[in-house]
Amino acid sequence: MTARKIIHIDMDAFYASVEQRDDPQLRGKPVVVAWRGNRSVVCAASYEARKFGVRSAMPAVRAERLCPNATFLPPDFPRYRAVSKQVREIFKRHTDLIEPLSLDEAYLDVSENKTGLPTATQVARTIREQIRTELSLTASAGVAPNKFLAKIASDWKKPDGLFVIQPEEIDSFLLPLPVGRLPGVGKVTEEKLKQLEVQTIADLRRLDLPTLEGRFGRHGVRLYELARGIDNSQVVPDRPTQSISAEDTFEQDVLLAEMEPMIRKLAEHTWTASRKESRIARTVVLKLKTSEFKI
Repeated sequence: MTARKIIHIDMDAFYASVEQRDDPQLRGKPVVVAWRGNRSVVCAASYEARKFGVRSAMPAVRAERLCPNATFLPPDFPRYRAVSKQVREIFKRHTDLIEPLSLDEAYLDVSENKTGLPTATQVARTIREQIRTELSLTASAGVAPNKFLAKIASDWKKPDGLFVIQPEEIDSFLLPLPVGRLPGVGKVTEEKLKQLEVQTIADLRRLDLPTLEGRFGRHGVRLYELARGIDNSQVVPDRPTQSISAEDTFEQDVLLAEMEPMIRKLAEHTWTASRKESRIARTVVLKLKTSEFKI
């Protein structure tokens, strides 16, 4: 069977990079995209800010302590969506098989491409160059035979990098990696794997399917496949939204009873959104984050 050719494109510090592009005075300086306030979190940080330890999803007050000289800007999502649409139009020149993951990243299946370029690597290189010259932004790309490997590859040489994993290179690339690099392996799963003396993907591959399935259920099957570089999931254009959510932040600490009107408001919002899409919920989750940003 002919190997698929999958590209994962990830825009570099997208929101912050758009701000730096549109305001020359911000270029080369630390920029943090976040609402100001004790309860807000960082939406994006430029690479200049990341040198000080600022990261996405970090409390904004902590980011201010780490990088007090950074320029803090409120997010401008309409502008980011407009730029994301321009990036998407560049993708469409090469393939219709595009699966957006967010405003700043997407999978592309270029097993067959519109431009006739002979390799996926050349397609990825061309896309990155078009983004650079037309939009004055940079993107990192990973090229591999499947989505799982392409996503790991795109992170390998960030920012502004291109990394390719050929089919014959899968084992040499994958086996030395820590098992935490696998999607779906968080701290809890990683700790359980350590109890089985598994720290690298090579260690994980030594476990047979019955052992993994017995310990992790259906997720064990997925771990077994990923350890062997197997991912048969397809690039799905226009994938329907898997969840509908709403959230808000209190500026001051409140008692549980005081949250009820807000909970009702958020529930009504999600219910209305689901009705518009003619969808029925299978699971309802209520997430509460404390003032210490613990969920």
